[in-house]
Amino acid sequence: MKRALISVFNKTGVVDFARGLVDLGFEIVSTGGTARHLSSAGVPVISVESVTQFPEMLDGRVKTLHPRIHAGILAQRDKTEHMQTLSENDIEPIDVVCVNLYPFSETINRPDVSRTEAIEQIDIGGPTALRAAAKNAKDVWAVADPSDYSAVLSGIKSEDATLRSQLAAKVFSFTAAYDAAIAHYLNPEPFPEKLTMTYQKRQALRYGENAHQQAAFYTKEYPSKISLASANQLHGKELSYNNIKDADAALSALSEFDRPAVVAVKHMNPCGIGLGDDIEQAWDKAYSADKMSIFGGIVALNRSVDLATATKMHALFLEIIMAPAFDDDAYAILAKKKNVRLLTIGLGKAQPGELEAISVTGGLLLQNKDLQTEVITDMTVVTEIQPTEAELKALQFAQTVVKHVKSNAIVVATTDQTLGIGCGQMNRIGSVELAISAAKKQPRFNEAVLASDAFFPMDDCVEYAAKHGIHAIIQPGGSIRDQDSIDKANELGIAMVTTGVRHFRH
Repeated sequence: MKRALISVFNKTGVVDFARGLVDLGFEIVSTGGTARHLSSAGVPVISVESVTQFPEMLDGRVKTLHPRIHAGILAQRDKTEHMQTLSENDIEPIDVVCVNLYPFSETINRPDVSRTEAIEQIDIGGPTALRAAAKNAKDVWAVADPSDYSAVLSGIKSEDATLRSQLAAKVFSFTAAYDAAIAHYLNPEPFPEKLTMTYQKRQALRYGENAHQQAAFYTKEYPSKISLASANQLHGKELSYNNIKDADAALSALSEFDRPAVVAVKHMNPCGIGLGDDIEQAWDKAYSADKMSIFGGIVALNRSVDLATATKMHALFLEIIMAPAFDDDAYAILAKKKNVRLLTIGLGKAQPGELEAISVTGGLLLQNKDLQTEVITDMTVVTEIQPTEAELKALQFAQTVVKHVKSNAIVVATTDQTLGIGCGQMNRIGSVELAISAAKKQPRFNEAVLASDAFFPMDDCVEYAAKHGIHAIIQPGGSIRDQDSIDKANELGIAMVTTGVRHFRH
């Protein structure tokens, strides 16, 4: 008779799986709580103690760690000496190992969990048994995921060696992810010598950045609340690779604001951001900031979408609309377009220490997310001309936006609305020209200030801004030619403040 070892923390579906194995002629060896669970359901069970001839001990820390278990798993059936050794020691081969692991990740993500509690959820015997079965996959079924139970029963009947091999690979993925979580918890150093990262596959994508590239979307096991990984899609086509990148950029910018805010993004850059007393007013400002670029764009809102706002958005072609919620009548009108993606999102701020990774050929760049946000008290006035109170508020808003724009980044804005954005140019004056050119078409240009993500390498940007009606500038400073820009601002009557903080975004 063939033998299966079953020892699971997650008991979903295990009774039916065990019964299926019994029907296929297996006897079941099991441990502790699993044995009791199966036995109470009428499944005949052999206790692991009767196999090892040794009691479970140390509060269950030692159960399956025994030669009578592991020799039965690891013996290669086509090696005469292996099978003879089993016979000489009265050891039965184990042909199925069904184990899932203590919930370490779930435990450490509970609020206020103690280190002692976390360490007790580090599984030792489970990964060892699974790895042994996976190593000997040509003879043993290694089953780590309850979702595979039905396929395993069918595979045993058909002697599906390919499935057995696939499950073995899955085991090593599972145990690697498990160990990665433990390593990260025990050594929270953000930049360790050996970096282990693990993600869950959320969806296969139709293609990547371009149609000839394959792609998939992976998420952290416990992603940030304000992230696409935590979003819930209510309507529309599945997200594409580029949708996901654009939506992530929109949510990153949205997280900056507490007031009702709308962020519109196109090709990884904001094309319009508006704040208001309510979400409809914020939408009006974001839309009017750039009525052309928002076409086909991604929109994120930090308040529920009401009917008035939905009616205005419905008149446009938008790829994605994200918000904490949609009023029923608002959802009804937006869902009339079958392709628009409607997603609900969480709200909040990114947590200090959160990391972002960028792949490069042959490696990975890892850094803390740019969570630095400057306020008025962080600004140093470096010109003889003092900014007004309204200009200071506008400078703060523009400075908040500029960190979400690709370098070289220039933002022209009021206290609550972007008017023009210049980005991605090979020289800073080019971005200044683009931003001001767009902003001058806006009726509120007389309120405009200008923010730069990095210092001015020469005074041409200041001269151009002054010539076209800008009266206040914020920039980090730090150029060896800072004084040239300051002198030019004084000469042309522009107030300038510096922050000492650069916000490059490549």
